[in-house]
Amino acid sequence: MTATLTAWSVGRYGSPDQLAPVSRPIPTPGTGEVLVRIRASAVSRADGMMRAGTPRFARLFLGLRRPRHDLVGTCLSGEILATGPGVTQFAAGDDVFGLAGLNFGANASHICLRETDVLMPKPASLSHEEAAVMCDGPLTSLNFLREVAELKPGQKLLILGASGSLGSAAVQIAAAMGAEVTGTCSARNADMVAALGAGRVIDYTSEDFTLGTERYDVIYDTLGVSSFAAAKGSLTGSGRYVCPVLGLGLLGAMLRTAIAGPRKARFSATGMLKPEVLRPMLGTLVEMAEDGRLAPVIDRVYPLADLVEAHRHMETGHKRGNVVVVA
Repeated sequence: MTATLTAWSVGRYGSPDQLAPVSRPIPTPGTGEVLVRIRASAVSRADGMMRAGTPRFARLFLGLRRPRHDLVGTCLSGEILATGPGVTQFAAGDDVFGLAGLNFGANASHICLRETDVLMPKPASLSHEEAAVMCDGPLTSLNFLREVAELKPGQKLLILGASGSLGSAAVQIAAAMGAEVTGTCSARNADMVAALGAGRVIDYTSEDFTLGTERYDVIYDTLGVSSFAAAKGSLTGSGRYVCPVLGLGLLGAMLRTAIAGPRKARFSATGMLKPEVLRPMLGTLVEMAEDGRLAPVIDRVYPLADLVEAHRHMETGHKRGNVVVVA
């Protein structure tokens, strides 16, 4: 009998109800590939947007009428079961974490990846659940703060959505970088955000940051809840508004501010950067985790069989940190 893997498929764009469990033969790793037994995988907002096919222009890359690659999930942690010919960096039994890339398929029991993909040894200091989310919030936030926003020590940073997966990582990373951190969240999450390193916390349900007098060198809108136009008045003279949620408004603001004006709107598709760019960033994050400057925040852990419920919870907008499924 052929051994099978468990995975989740989305045949057409839509709500979490479009997700369906599937069984497929476990692949044999080819030249330069490794077979990973997945122990944990993330359920991120980006995963939800890919499942829904939003924003609609993203379908140019994902598939116009339906997903070109039907399996879901991007961030994972597990152990290598087998290696293909020519593999030199990993061996069977190694614990690893990384990205499935645009082929997706991380919300599954097994996956084949190239050893040259975004794949890293998992440090013993991180559980599989914690390692599975390192390529979501921590990796995206490090890229946005350090590379996109060019945040410097002593600068003032406002993080919109500071209690989510990207925000909770960004607070810790920015604090470690020596920035003055302010974060927005609901009142129930204020203590957590402060404990992560925010010097000031704004309850977004009762205070609008755009009406305040504070000016920030960087505004990191982790959820796309604001806009450059709305945030511009809260930026310093050379401030940067950065956001990982690309819409037509942000795209237009990027084009306009690239041509004129000291204040800038910026975006980066972190997961589409080359592995040789992302692996050193993950190395930095591993160092931060090992010396206690970064601890991934886990909200809920679901069994892989409950992926639909995990997506539903993720989309409520009320999660604290990350949502994970375990296989």
